[in-house]
Amino acid sequence: MKSFREEDVRSDFAEETAAEIAAPVRPIGAERVHEHHEVEEEVQHGRAYGYTALALSILSLFIIPVLFGAAGIVVGFVARRKGAHALGSWAIGIGALSIIIGLFILPFF
Repeated sequence: MKSFREEDVRSDFAEETAAEIAAPVRPIGAERVHEHHEVEEEVQHGRAYGYTALALSILSLFIIPVLFGAAGIVVGFVARRKGAHALGSWAIGIGALSIIIGLFILPFF
């Protein structure tokens, strides 16, 4: 009979082991829900900027067109950057129209 030594057993039996180093797996869609809340929060801030810009631009049609129109345009660009594209665009357009009317048309009346 052959006696088994420890070295013989190790050389005959090769086992490969590894530690798990990958990042833990998250459920599908978990990141999307988190990203959706962040985007929705940013759009809410953009809407607030958008309504403010629109109010400034409309106010500029009646009072101090250059000052309020310029403020409406600047805040409109901020609103567009924050995600309120339609409100920001309207505020920019109305503010620019108000400045043009205030500088070039109203002096003749």
